[in-house]
Amino acid sequence: MMLVEKTTVAASSLPVAQFREHLRLGSGFSDDGLQDGILEIYLRAAMAAIEARTQKVLLERELVWTVRDWRDGVEEALPVAPVSAIAQITRVTRQSEEQVPPSGEWQLIPDLHRPLIVGTLPRIPQGGSLRISVLAGYGPEWSDVPPDLAQAVLLLAAHYYEFRHDMAASGGAMPHGVQALIERYRTVRLFLGRARA
Repeated sequence: MMLVEKTTVAASSLPVAQFREHLRLGSGFSDDGLQDGILEIYLRAAMAAIEARTQKVLLERELVWTVRDWRDGVEEALPVAPVSAIAQITRVTRQSEEQVPPSGEWQLIPDLHRPLIVGTLPRIPQGGSLRISVLAGYGPEWSDVPPDLAQAVLLLAAHYYEFRHDMAASGGAMPHGVQALIERYRTVRLFLGRARA
């Protein structure tokens, strides 16, 4: 299984001004936007870390999920949430030939934690794969992100900013306040009778 971003988050969708206020950086000066580039980098890093921990896509974008085998031929959980649409499923043969199977045989069951593809799932060719293009995320604007996840991003980005010169001082661990905010969004999956977060 492989998950790749097909589109990225636009810089205009990131809360750079809000992050600047969160850090209590000076304002009203001619160089107010001087650090915006570095603030954007820390916001993107914090978003990536939180998305990895929660399997939740914060800002809407298109992702491509490549699968080589189904766990179940009737329903399959998508690796991220929330998913609002499946744009296309493409069957790729061992010889890299592509075919789009009929879409009427399966459907998306949206869910904030565990969206599913159900029905007659497209057959995966032997030695080949399926590429599933999905539109995932809470929405295109920062205001669409749940407030606790948005706050977790700001806290983690601030942590990265504060320890930007000495990451060893941070211990490499996610701050407790961030962990507390994201805990309810973490997905617990069951494998062979054992729970995994």
